[in-house]
Amino acid sequence: MENEIDDTRKDYWKRINNVIAFIEKNLDQELRLDDLSQKAFFSPFHFHRIFSAIVGEPLNTFVNRKRIERIASILAVGTSKPLVELAFKYGFNSPSSFSRAFRKFYGISPTDFKKRPIVHHSKIGKGTISYEQYICSINNILNWIGMNAQIKLIELPEIRLAGIMHIGKPDKIGDTYERLFKWAYSEGVADSPHFKAITIYHDNPKITEMSKVRQSACVTIEEGTSTAGDVVKVDIRKGKYAIGRFEISPSVFPKAWESMCVWVIENGHTFRDGDYFEIFHNDHRTHPEHKFIVDICIPIDSERNKKVQSVESLNDLDKACKKQKETDDTPKANMGLIGYMKSLRAYFIKNYPDDYVTGNIYFGDRTITYFPFTPKVLKKQKLKIAIVFNHQDEQFEIWLAGQNKQIQKEYWEIFKGSDWDKYHIPDTIENRFSIVDHILEENPDFNAPHKLTEHIERETLKFINEMEDVLG
Repeated sequence: MENEIDDTRKDYWKRINNVIAFIEKNLDQELRLDDLSQKAFFSPFHFHRIFSAIVGEPLNTFVNRKRIERIASILAVGTSKPLVELAFKYGFNSPSSFSRAFRKFYGISPTDFKKRPIVHHSKIGKGTISYEQYICSINNILNWIGMNAQIKLIELPEIRLAGIMHIGKPDKIGDTYERLFKWAYSEGVADSPHFKAITIYHDNPKITEMSKVRQSACVTIEEGTSTAGDVVKVDIRKGKYAIGRFEISPSVFPKAWESMCVWVIENGHTFRDGDYFEIFHNDHRTHPEHKFIVDICIPIDSERNKKVQSVESLNDLDKACKKQKETDDTPKANMGLIGYMKSLRAYFIKNYPDDYVTGNIYFGDRTITYFPFTPKVLKKQKLKIAIVFNHQDEQFEIWLAGQNKQIQKEYWEIFKGSDWDKYHIPDTIENRFSIVDHILEENPDFNAPHKLTEHIERETLKFINEMEDVLG
């Protein structure tokens, strides 16, 4: 089984790298999504999401970056060709749009770039992804989705809906829902105890031009319900779906969709033509963190020996998801830690909203769980602070780290070469994530979470103040 999974991963890795190689060789040609997705043997809808999840940036962003890097490579070694000629050759509509894109990527104008020594151009030449990078990316995605979703294979019955078509920016669908809810309440549709809001995606917002993206804002209805005006009846056909239940903020929706697509592939399923939709289970405005509790539903053709549970209604789907959560195989201690880390992160977000940037929780190689909590003054210096749970030593730690290896090394050498010894400085930077680190709590008592949080907060702020004093 493991060999089959590894062979499948290698196949997908080759597909992605084949596309990347094709892009690299044809940067001066039109690169159409349909053509690129065919080379990867995916539909355009899924290819865009999978590419973004694996490579770490959307397809269009990647292509533009490669084009800028190609022009930069030409400029770095010297050329007599005018900048405007290079800009048009590599797909930019005007010299000004090229200059803006170039400056955004390199921080200087193309003209100034030409004057700098080539050794300074560290961004040039990022190419294909290694198999190890691919596996790391896949594992990170699966770890993230394992922490943030419960996924089931469900055979859904036909779902009867009433909806209004929304065309345009997806974030404006709220206005369409207001009209729909007004109708639902006036007609008594919303009085049903199993009333749900469902968004159906007819287009992928990352592919279709934003002004033309089509979605349907829908609500569940009973048989025999009448509609009128722009409210029309909509049906979701019965079939098999991979359904992931998430509790997420609006900004995380793209990552959740991308991760679900990767999960479908990694678990041996194929995508089926059908409705892609979200089922909402709460009013996010009443959630303490303003998050949505939502099911992301992807139609699949399930292979043999893949257990698919059948449900008769959305109410049964709720029960099935709750039962899975109760019987999850993840060790209770680990789930408890993740729950505590989520509450700790929420605490810092709530109490320090202005001067700090709080990142997502990461569960990397199963030796550490952490989230960034970085003062903006240090972020400007390309540094970050991480609040870490060390699984091996079962203790909370805090790390000062760099945003990349170069920054990491530069600051570590500064600290190591000084006589400063307030906190621990690692003997080497090789295979290390921290420049400076400190133990926040050696023996955490999860039975007293409030006391633990107060202690971590106090020690964290103390550590950060020291870092700001030294680096300010």
